[in-house]
Amino acid sequence: MRVTICAVGRLRSGPEKDLIDDYLARFDRTGRAMGLGPARVVEIEDRKGGGMAAEADLLRRAIPRGAVRCALDERGKILSSPTWAKRIADWRDRGVGDLAILIGGADGLDPALRAEMDFSLSLGAMVWPHMLVRVMLSEQLYRASTILAGGPYHRV
Repeated sequence: MRVTICAVGRLRSGPEKDLIDDYLARFDRTGRAMGLGPARVVEIEDRKGGGMAAEADLLRRAIPRGAVRCALDERGKILSSPTWAKRIADWRDRGVGDLAILIGGADGLDPALRAEMDFSLSLGAMVWPHMLVRVMLSEQLYRASTILAGGPYHRV
């Protein structure tokens, strides 16, 4: 199952990008044998200043056809890492070929786009900078693959 992180905004070179690249490469290596990956990031930018609705249209175009759509949203479900890993495995085992995880802009995701999602995930009640959200999501994807592989990375 391929994973596409669809995110509003551009990430410049720096420590956050290095961490994301590292965790996604680890996810690809660990997940390959289990039918997970590759993972990629698709960045969109509303250069015309159309707000959340324009961002939503650009995000819709970034979602692979037929993908399960998962929003990162503060109103979403808060899952433990093992439960997130099980959710990913369940999608894979149901034959889902693509998982798209959406990260909105500064104002979040457009409500109409949120309503279209198959699942909504929260990384907690706190608000995080979008670049750190990408890092945390990338790490949780890697952690999920190690949990599913029975590796020692995740400790209870």
